[in-house]
Amino acid sequence: MSNIDTLVKGINSLGIELDLNQKDAFIKYKELLKEWNQKINITTITDDDEIDIKHFLDSLTPLSTALFDGKKSVIDIGTGGGFPGIPLKIARPDLNVLLLDSLNKRIVFLNHVLEQLGLKNIEALHGRAEELSNKPLYREKYDICISRAVAQLNTLSEYCLPFVKVGGHFISMKGPDVEEELEMSKKAIGLLGGRIIDTIYAEIPESDIVHSLIIIEKIKQTPTKYPRAGGKPRKNPL
Repeated sequence: MSNIDTLVKGINSLGIELDLNQKDAFIKYKELLKEWNQKINITTITDDDEIDIKHFLDSLTPLSTALFDGKKSVIDIGTGGGFPGIPLKIARPDLNVLLLDSLNKRIVFLNHVLEQLGLKNIEALHGRAEELSNKPLYREKYDICISRAVAQLNTLSEYCLPFVKVGGHFISMKGPDVEEELEMSKKAIGLLGGRIIDTIYAEIPESDIVHSLIIIEKIKQTPTKYPRAGGKPRKNPL
């Protein structure tokens, strides 16, 4: 049986407390992740401690900001195996979460996880960010858009900022070396209605790993011509 010993040790330093039901949810989630990973490629990280550190604790680091205070709507772009969206939802049941991924077999997995964990007010949706964000149901509807996707920040901002309501925030979870990427992305972020307000260097508990949380505030509406279609945000970044 899976354990979450490392998660339990590290969680306190993030100022988070988990009750027994929440701990059980993390254990079930981990077991499903390892079970399904034998059938479809979800993650290369399969060791208990590694999952606790690189998936669970890393996903929870944004809660150290004040941005999640109050009942917030959150969209997780390129969620993959459900990171960071599902750990955030387990730790903060009051969040309303949409998990978005372009690979349908991952969505099948995520729907199974949500059903098995009995999580409410969280949905997994198959789709592409550049198509979904042009639909009135999703455009500028979220308090927070968050992503651990590996795209460059200027590309990722074009995918993510159209989902964020004015006054909301886009959180990009990155590695420690982001200064050059930030500089290259300032123009794009401004064009898309955003403003970089902070870069938080977060040490993941129980490890020597440092990641950065780039906090972008939405200060005006995104022009309707963004995001561009046909893969342009990736092929020809702003």
